[in-house]
Amino acid sequence: MAHPELPRIVFNGSALDIESIVALAEQRAVAVLDDSPAFLSRIQAGADFVARLLAEDGVIYGVTTGYGDSCTVVIPPELVAELPHHLYTYHGCGAGAYLSPEQTRAVLAVRLQSLSQGVSGVSVDLLRGLVHLLQHDVLPLIPSEGSVGASGDLTPLSYVAAVLCGEREVLWRGERMPAAQALRASGMQPLKLRPKEGLAIMNGTAVMTALACLAWQRSDQVSRLATRVTALNVLASAGNAHHFDESLFAVKPHAGQQRVAQRLRQDLASDRPPRNEQRLQDRYSLRCAPHVIGVLEDALSMLRVWIENELNSANDNPIIDAQGERVLHGGHFYGGHIAFAMDALKAAVANVADLMDRQLALLVDARYNHGLPANLSGAQGARASINHGLKALQISVSAWTAEALKHTMPASVFSRSTECHNQDKVSMGTIAARDCLRVLELTEQVLAGMVIAARQGLALRQRLQPLALTAVLQSMQQQLQDQVPLVEEDMALDGVLRTLVAAQRQRVWGLYES
Repeated sequence: MAHPELPRIVFNGSALDIESIVALAEQRAVAVLDDSPAFLSRIQAGADFVARLLAEDGVIYGVTTGYGDSCTVVIPPELVAELPHHLYTYHGCGAGAYLSPEQTRAVLAVRLQSLSQGVSGVSVDLLRGLVHLLQHDVLPLIPSEGSVGASGDLTPLSYVAAVLCGEREVLWRGERMPAAQALRASGMQPLKLRPKEGLAIMNGTAVMTALACLAWQRSDQVSRLATRVTALNVLASAGNAHHFDESLFAVKPHAGQQRVAQRLRQDLASDRPPRNEQRLQDRYSLRCAPHVIGVLEDALSMLRVWIENELNSANDNPIIDAQGERVLHGGHFYGGHIAFAMDALKAAVANVADLMDRQLALLVDARYNHGLPANLSGAQGARASINHGLKALQISVSAWTAEALKHTMPASVFSRSTECHNQDKVSMGTIAARDCLRVLELTEQVLAGMVIAARQGLALRQRLQPLALTAVLQSMQQQLQDQVPLVEEDMALDGVLRTLVAAQRQRVWGLYES
């Protein structure tokens, strides 16, 4: 069970933010269900209303009818109880890599948050089951492929429903095992889903929204690290800090762009820097860095609202209005906002990767790096002839950048008509989110390469001339010197790259307070 001293995140229908989901995904917080009578009675009222409708021969989609195109098929009363089992069973056709443990925890938390809104007609026991999976880290093995993003993430979420019922497989305590075994060992009895509960678990946007929360957090780190690396590269390449002048940016009021320029001024102590009379203007990858990174910054501000709106929504179908005694059939499972958010975010992130790639191309080229050795080689004397510095690293960074750019084709425009044309307009939100995570993975590799280059370039510049570093850059330089060796003799850098990618995801560097 999760550590009792960790912060508690209470699920009671109140709004949560992206950081709460990320904290649960990273096991820095514990999920708990509100045990107040008011909340529990509100949840139970929905389940009781569904039960009463069934007793009165009411018609409810997915409860007394088949699913999707089969909504005209009437389910005999004696078979209604079996229907949830059939729903998650026939959706057991996922493929591809399994979601990571962090992604799976996020999925469980996001689905729990949606059902905690109290309009899905589910029982308290179902919510407690999801909480149990999170608290005891019983993680359904969820294939990442197979969702078109409406009716929600049906196929991947079927693996959550099945595990709650003791079926399929989980990851528990580092081992893959049957769900029934893990539930038994962790102290939970398998559920028997009530009418509507299978649909409530599966017919929603939990997978795409969970991945979007994780993507947002990683994208925020990309923006911050790209800004810090740019500051280091300005110094390493003898660039011009006056490109980030406050008065200059005051006349173009994009908030994200201004924020990046302010961070660069903070790093470079350049409120009113002198002009470099030998070179009035640097190339775009330095001069326009706030404009490129600023797009990502502004996208993050806008997309946070979209992602958190989806996170805090009830997004299954039908919605159960127990107080008004109505069953509302609609399409809240449609993940269009998340799809667009992820398509936009991956494009903004990939553009930052391209910016870093361009900075590196200048930094390693003796024609453009203003006095540094070719390929940033640290070798000196006769040995310089056989050493190649960061030549291959620049090639790899270029390859990762190209692949990231390739993945920016929007997924949200590739709607397919599925399920006998019932699902004839779908969001592709989960594919967009997976693409965004792949772009982030590649961009984090690009940034890892850039960190190596910035550390190398700064050290080589300091061989040529003394540099007055601000305290924050001195601290960053010391951290990098501790993590990244100076490349004087040719060496394999793959291990260093992996360490730096992990450091980004763990957010080990203090990168700006605002």
